[in-house]
Amino acid sequence: GIGPDGHIAFNVRGSDHNSTTRLMETNFETQATAATDLGGIEISKNRLVITIGLASITFKDDAVAIITAAGEAKASIVKYSLENLPDVKYPATVLQRCENSRFYLTHGAAKLLDDTEKQYWENSNWDDVKKQRALLRLAKRKNIFGKKLSLDDLEHDSLCKTIPGLGEGTAPEIIENIHAKVQRGIKDESNQVYYHTGPHHDDIMLGMMPHIIHLIREPSNSHHFVNMTSGFTSVTNGFITNILSFTLEFFLQGKIQMTDFPDFFSEGYKLKWDKDVFHYLDNLAKLDKSEQNRALAHRVIRGLIKIYPIKDKNDLGVRINSIISELMDCYDGEKNSIEIQKLKGIIREYEEELVWSNYGVRVQDIYHLRLGFYTGDIFTESPERNRDVLPILKQLKEIKPTVISLALDPEGSGPDTHYKVLQAIADAVRIWNDETDLSHLRIWGYRNVWYRFDLAEADMIVPVTLNSMAIIRSTFMNCYLSQRDASFPSYELDGPFCDLSQKIWVEQHQDLQLMLGRDYWYQNENPHLRAVHGAVYLKEMDVETFLTVARELEESMEGFPLSNN
Repeated sequence: GIGPDGHIAFNVRGSDHNSTTRLMETNFETQATAATDLGGIEISKNRLVITIGLASITFKDDAVAIITAAGEAKASIVKYSLENLPDVKYPATVLQRCENSRFYLTHGAAKLLDDTEKQYWENSNWDDVKKQRALLRLAKRKNIFGKKLSLDDLEHDSLCKTIPGLGEGTAPEIIENIHAKVQRGIKDESNQVYYHTGPHHDDIMLGMMPHIIHLIREPSNSHHFVNMTSGFTSVTNGFITNILSFTLEFFLQGKIQMTDFPDFFSEGYKLKWDKDVFHYLDNLAKLDKSEQNRALAHRVIRGLIKIYPIKDKNDLGVRINSIISELMDCYDGEKNSIEIQKLKGIIREYEEELVWSNYGVRVQDIYHLRLGFYTGDIFTESPERNRDVLPILKQLKEIKPTVISLALDPEGSGPDTHYKVLQAIADAVRIWNDETDLSHLRIWGYRNVWYRFDLAEADMIVPVTLNSMAIIRSTFMNCYLSQRDASFPSYELDGPFCDLSQKIWVEQHQDLQLMLGRDYWYQNENPHLRAVHGAVYLKEMDVETFLTVARELEESMEGFPLSNN
């Protein structure tokens, strides 16, 4: 394989091409990538690796060296490794010494190679997407705003000169189409039912929260937030141990008064789960950290009684101490018991309720499906229709959404859970479509920290203000308590996911600004657009288009089709 920084056999970026087999530290990109296999970056960042040096790999001129790469996320580093001269910045370039070195690539991983791009530009139809890509590429190459590109600039560009019907109106027409995407992104909507889905608990926020903030202000719209998995793998043992410790302290101090009610351990714990949410948010407003912790402790105790056979207060204290001892005895990366997995999942679910309650969403409109394929194993099961699809289908029939939002990562990019959730949703929509007329249904695909749409791919562009960025960061850091220091970070940024999302939105806005011009923003008649410094890209599809995209993605991935069990 090849890492995001180009490492092969753990020879990270910057490794000398004459290096030998050695014991060494890794860089952040490698640690973040290895976190998935090792149980979290807390483990991978503290591990040395034994690497076969680049000189050792290429010692024999006739050595056979095979590199495999899958997914569009690897496309850039594959291009640099194959098409650059030997350079320590790209360790795999050393394989140019070996006649028998080969790269085996999926279509997505080969996407940016010169041969692949040449085929795209020469053989595909000139649709709007291709025209926008060509004009953006020209604007970047010449460092000129899109609307200032002349016909002469286009005629002397190797790509733009082949646009059919090229004329004075070509560039303005392309720019107008991009402007229309922005207008779709700020369009007011009313009387809509939104079914927002996330593979993990922070995916919706990181993918499209600036748009949701705008839509949620319209009272005729209803929003339903659906978390497909319990997300327990992203909660560390240290985090849950700390929570249990202060929960026990509050309990022993008599500050969890709900446990004094006579029926609490049989029936009472089932009531007022939403009260824990507002207890936390009230004290977030008061800046009272101790009371925020006490609110969380209430939810933890409800969860413990739901999971374990706890009969009274004495049982509760014993059980909390027992769980703390169990966690202290675990080695880093060890798979937890089913009970602790459930407890960690309850923490993630509480965090999600905190997030959306910030914006007036009722707790009863936040759902936790806990799909069964998500087990915490390195190699998880494929979704099954009865276990994983039918719960989604049941909700779709009950809620009857007019818009479904979902994570839409390309082949081999993003966590495996994203792909499996997408296929489960697609199968549910496919069944629903066979039974009901869904011609009115819109599907919004979002991407977040794992991959991104380019400007041309997006159908809707949602402007993001500094105010929205500040709100989102505050919400993330105050509500996603377990993710302030994520166990499975992106290799792109050593920091919280909200900061990476902001970085992506700003970069996307820079492309948008290059095409539309700076004055489009700061001189705009719309005050909202004058305040914009970022952009969220979304893809809008009808049902047939979405099902086609899901099927093509399934065919491009290795593995088995959805089980009918």
